[in-house]
Amino acid sequence: MSPGKQASEREAAAPMAAGARLESMRRRVRLSRLAVLTAIAAGPVALCVAVASTPTTVQAATPSKATAVRTAAVAADPGGYAQLFVSVWLRSSADDATSAQARLAQSMAPDVELPAPAPAAAAAAGAGAGAGAQSKLESVMAVRSAQREGGTWSVTVAAQYADGSVRYYAVPVAADPVATSFTVTGAPGVVAGPARAEVPKSSYGVTVPEGDLSSAVGEFLAAYLTGAGEVDRYLAPGVRMSAVSPAPYTTVSVQQVSAVEEAAAGQVPTDGTKVRVLAQVEARDPGGRWPLGYELTLKARSGRWEVAALESGTAQDGDAR
Repeated sequence: MSPGKQASEREAAAPMAAGARLESMRRRVRLSRLAVLTAIAAGPVALCVAVASTPTTVQAATPSKATAVRTAAVAADPGGYAQLFVSVWLRSSADDATSAQARLAQSMAPDVELPAPAPAAAAAAGAGAGAGAQSKLESVMAVRSAQREGGTWSVTVAAQYADGSVRYYAVPVAADPVATSFTVTGAPGVVAGPARAEVPKSSYGVTVPEGDLSSAVGEFLAAYLTGAGEVDRYLAPGVRMSAVSPAPYTTVSVQQVSAVEEAAAGQVPTDGTKVRVLAQVEARDPGGRWPLGYELTLKARSGRWEVAALESGTAQDGDAR
């Protein structure tokens, strides 16, 4: 055979060999798919066997890196537990350790003694005054929780009495490793109340005079709080809000309006201008008068101001806040 003819045959054989290999790979893929489908029909165990025995025909060029997911355990705040304990502890008495209040206090703090209020104080308060208090216990509220080392907490609880006095108690609480159960580990201690924090300077530094903006705010709040008119007529397009129902007040009058932006102090600006205001109002009902405050966002449109958001209400507008 001539060299030229041998070369031609080799050139022709190369595509045929490549095609045969490709066809072989396709056949293996079809068989693998058939095995997996058969295993699915047979059940989970067969599927695992099929997957384990299926030959791998494709290899990833770049192995994918596993994404690390960080999860931080959030310890449950035992404030509510300490609040309940102080409530029942102050209402219990060592002279009646079998009462419901005393038994609950002892179950929450097995190593803590019960208080022993004077008989006169207990009788006057209906067994509701404890730890030397001379008036009835009205309410108890957890005001601060501080986590310490080793799964322990210190919870500050405020107890308010009928005469207006308030006492603060620091309660030591231990939590289990997963923070699903708690125990009061020691007797409460009376402590000083939280100090009053400094108030930052208000961002509402622009005084809004009587005019279109203050009128729009007053009319909207009157409709919102007294039912005088429809709320919708004062809202910007796309904003949805319902009036307070039933209407809690009979009249609402604007006392002062302050704004963040200077544009709120002048005439109604061009369409789309947005301002944020704080409205101080006086609401009246048969029971008296009530000073209230509302933060609102208003937009200018067609020469009028419309409410775009009520920060403490139910306005819904994606770009209004």
